[in-house]
Amino acid sequence: MTVPSAYQHCEQIVRGQARNFCYGIMLMPPPKRRALSAVYAFARRIDDIGDGDEPAERRLVLLAQARWQLEAVRNVSHGCAGTGDLDGDPVLVALADAATRHPIPLSAFAELIDGCESDVRGAEYATFEDLLQYCRRVAGSVGRLSLGVFGAARPREAAPLADALGVALQLTNILRDLREDRAGGRVYLPAEDLARFGCTLDLDGAGRFTDPPDRLRELVRFEATRARAWYETGLRLLPMLDRRSAACTGAMAGIYRRLLERIADRPETALHARMSLPTWQKAMVATRALTGVKR
Repeated sequence: MTVPSAYQHCEQIVRGQARNFCYGIMLMPPPKRRALSAVYAFARRIDDIGDGDEPAERRLVLLAQARWQLEAVRNVSHGCAGTGDLDGDPVLVALADAATRHPIPLSAFAELIDGCESDVRGAEYATFEDLLQYCRRVAGSVGRLSLGVFGAARPREAAPLADALGVALQLTNILRDLREDRAGGRVYLPAEDLARFGCTLDLDGAGRFTDPPDRLRELVRFEATRARAWYETGLRLLPMLDRRSAACTGAMAGIYRRLLERIADRPETALHARMSLPTWQKAMVATRALTGVKR
């Protein structure tokens, strides 16, 4: 497994599976695009384990294996081991090479694994602070990993902003997948918020929410308002990045932000079907991000 072919494999994963992130990553210059693709490919591997259909015990074993793989990547990137320890795994080979070229905080992957383990164990969230910790693990971590590739003039100030943007994207994902997650036995919205709006998120035999529609609408709009605040904080990161990195980040955030607004405008639709943006609209957001035109 050569390094160029390993990167090519990761870029194929991005093109095939990162339907939203792909628009941003493709705006990066080739070296950073390859590094981001490696970061995404390993993050996707971890996420897919957490969301998989295998028994919980098996998924926990696979997540433990991902920790071992992460340690192997760290050792290779620090020069403490050879690439032979990566077993020819193209994602690991590419990630190890990327970590030697960029200050990627590999420990953030361990946080992502922690978050996925909580998913497998069926964690519930009593308060927003509890949910916030989860969001930082599964999405803020990816923001900080990406920042390691982007680079920033003031990294200490930039890191919490990258984390905040990850939180905003994860809150959007939670609202987008509300029904799908509930059907799978997962409830991410805090119990205190459900109680505030008198909702249970229970489903009937046809897979429809049993809560009164007006209460559900208010709940979704409340959470959307909260997500908007995290976007406002996170987008303060853009002026700290170079033009291409800012365009990449702006495109990713712009796509998810528009999705959030669609959900807030039409919560009834979002509660019955998974919403997404049309391809032309995603391309428009990416183009505007690159040219600097404000949404």
